[in-house]
Amino acid sequence: MMHPSYKLFKQIKSNFPESNRHRHRHRHCHHDMQLEDRSHFAIPEPAWISISKTSSRGHQSNSPTIIYSSIQGQQSPSESNSRQSSKGENCKTSATILMRVAAAPVNLGSLLKLQAISRPKFGGKNSTIKNRISCSSSYSTVADMSGSGSDQGLSAPRLVVKKFLAEAQKEGDGATVRRSIGRPGLKYFDPFLLLDEFTVSAPAGFPDHPHRGFETVTYMFQGAFTHQDFAGHKGTIGTGDLQWMTAGRGIVHSEMPAAAGVNWGLQLWVNLASKDKMCEPRYQELPSSEITRAEKDGIEVRVIAGEGMGVKSPVFTRTPAMFLDFTLQPGASVSQPIPESYNAFVYTVEGEGIFGVPNSAPVPAHNCLVLGPGDGLSVWNNSSEPLRFVLIGGQPIGEPVVQYGPFVMNTQAEIQKAFEDYQHGKNGFEKARYWRSHSH
Repeated sequence: MMHPSYKLFKQIKSNFPESNRHRHRHRHCHHDMQLEDRSHFAIPEPAWISISKTSSRGHQSNSPTIIYSSIQGQQSPSESNSRQSSKGENCKTSATILMRVAAAPVNLGSLLKLQAISRPKFGGKNSTIKNRISCSSSYSTVADMSGSGSDQGLSAPRLVVKKFLAEAQKEGDGATVRRSIGRPGLKYFDPFLLLDEFTVSAPAGFPDHPHRGFETVTYMFQGAFTHQDFAGHKGTIGTGDLQWMTAGRGIVHSEMPAAAGVNWGLQLWVNLASKDKMCEPRYQELPSSEITRAEKDGIEVRVIAGEGMGVKSPVFTRTPAMFLDFTLQPGASVSQPIPESYNAFVYTVEGEGIFGVPNSAPVPAHNCLVLGPGDGLSVWNNSSEPLRFVLIGGQPIGEPVVQYGPFVMNTQAEIQKAFEDYQHGKNGFEKARYWRSHSH
């Protein structure tokens, strides 16, 4: 999906050679004019932690930019001073720390309080790898996490530690998105950079735009999208179909609606480890009929990635991940294991359900639920209508993240190199200077 900041897009576009300016309609420009370092940190125990960071201008910040406390409500001695950064941002997340590379030194007394929970097994560096901004929203932290309901075989069921509504916003060329990951309050949930629920009707769409350093996952609920890129790949994914695209060292492509009426789906961005960021681009496309699924006792799951209800997806993920599309009929419940080392969250698509503990309040559609540590999630549908939600999890990479528009790397120097490669047509972008999609 395309970030809505056309102000930033114009600045980026102004750096391109004049011959290219007419065609670069940028997708996923960042919401402000700064690079961001979204490093993930392991917090072994609830504690107050301060972190100093080097600013984007190359000098040392005078202050810690992040403050962390346990979910049990420990008080910092500095709590009475300030709970906001010098920019006035409130940024709460669970078990993930977001660090901004400031444009200027931050005052020592300006502290940003984050709520989090301990997760001893965080730390993507020890894992073994086998082979879409500005959005007004309602935030709430789930307070009741002491329910005594059945864990249905889970020894340490995960609880919901943050819940917020993804509100509709206009984006791209006439599209509407609901952004849950990649927004103020949850800009990065390692290894996930973005999750958009999008609705697009022709002639709107997402014309030519580049990517480097991560993967995009497009999953269609309704309608169809045609994709084409500068390497000659072209295809259409329809209702229930999946495309898992590894941008790697570089892709320029377009995504445009191919069906009449509303085209509706999800797009997820998955970060790549530094060793994989410059890999060759790759596509994995599965029609709906080839997506692994299972059904039992009023529960249906479509396994986009990973494993669910005893069945596995054929999709290869460079960053270990799971992506499960569940539908629960009225009265049904499910208990789904999740690797304990994963970060995980839920996005509700249709209906309403109860997540984590049986006495919690029902959660309606279009909400993102950040899950705490544990070995799985229990869900109940006590309503009279079907419940549909996606459960997404992944192994934290644990590396610095610097994102600027459609480029996601580990350092500012690598971001600058990505811009240079794109502008001059090299190191993966050789065809970018001359290629145009048929969507123009």
